[in-house]
Amino acid sequence: MSDLERLMEQDFEQTNATSVEKIDQQGLTSVAALARTIRDKEARISDLEQTLKEQKKELLKLTDEEMPSMLAEIGMSSFALDDGSTVEVKQTYGASILVDKRPEAYEWLRDHGHDDIIKNTVLCQFGRGEDDQAGAFAAFAQKQGFIPEQKTEVHPQTLRAFVKERCEAGEDFPMELFGAWVGQRAVIKRGKK
Repeated sequence: MSDLERLMEQDFEQTNATSVEKIDQQGLTSVAALARTIRDKEARISDLEQTLKEQKKELLKLTDEEMPSMLAEIGMSSFALDDGSTVEVKQTYGASILVDKRPEAYEWLRDHGHDDIIKNTVLCQFGRGEDDQAGAFAAFAQKQGFIPEQKTEVHPQTLRAFVKERCEAGEDFPMELFGAWVGQRAVIKRGKK
């Protein structure tokens, strides 16, 4: 290799090395900037979700406590706004059975003929390629040597409907056992534009 070729090769390597370094530096700067943007967006979304949670809590206080209380003080249960929207206080119901009270609550439901609202789910997990065993398990779980996972529950909306039906029918039932409550909520229906 001649001196001229050697010089040309060195110049070429230095030029390319500098370009690669610049590309790498620029690429890293772009990647870092994008990562910062992603991090900032995630933080912003987290902040917005927290703000939304707080706003929903404040709205619930207004609709379930303050407005029903104010309307009750003045002897009203509904009224209309000048834009055509209507405000009405309606009865609300809710319930949530505490985990340690579930056996007792389910027993009460069964004893009083309301066991149709109890969901009973039996689950068992199988691995890949065990479809045939899974099918056989549905009928012969214990004989197959598997221990099924059993879950008994009352769906929250079903429980709420149950509480509403009992309350509206004037039926006596252990509300505290079901974590049941009855409240009022101000509902605003927007007027037509």
